[in-house]
Amino acid sequence: MFKKLYDWVMALARSRNAPAALAIVSFAESSFFPIPPDVMLAPMVAARPNKAFVYAGICTAASVLGGLLGYAIGVFLEPVGQAILNVFGHADGRAQFQHWFDQWGLWVILIKGATPIPYKLVTITAGFARFDLFTFIWASVLTRGFRFFAVATVLKFYGPQLLEEFEKRINFYAVLLLVLLIGGFAALKFFG
Repeated sequence: MFKKLYDWVMALARSRNAPAALAIVSFAESSFFPIPPDVMLAPMVAARPNKAFVYAGICTAASVLGGLLGYAIGVFLEPVGQAILNVFGHADGRAQFQHWFDQWGLWVILIKGATPIPYKLVTITAGFARFDLFTFIWASVLTRGFRFFAVATVLKFYGPQLLEEFEKRINFYAVLLLVLLIGGFAALKFFG
């Protein structure tokens, strides 16, 4: 099933409606769809490097809006949210993510949103946890923007051959972003 979906998404990436399809896939992936938008973003940027940041912006905006749907599913449609977690192999994920939100809150979104972990798990469980919506939105913009603009930048300037290497190290870059954020917050608190 996932192979057919993947092939369908790749065909969309080559179509004349690719930007609209990219927005739809980015939106859906943040709440229920199994294929990440990176599989469309990469060939689109490779084909039109001059549009790299436009495509990354589309991914970011649509992903955050889709994240709001995922959040709403967690808040208002808990059985649907639990069913989505079950489909993606995280039947017990609700309790684990709830614990993470209780313990680390914002950091769950910042770290998980930049990694290959399906973002729908974060958005739905943020809704389950009734995490602060304003914080959820700005953290989603930051972390999803980081992810998609990083992929677009690598492809725009270094080409597809380096994308594979970047994807292997995306967790490193996510940790680097986290260190920079913590350092920035600490500096603000110390000097503020």
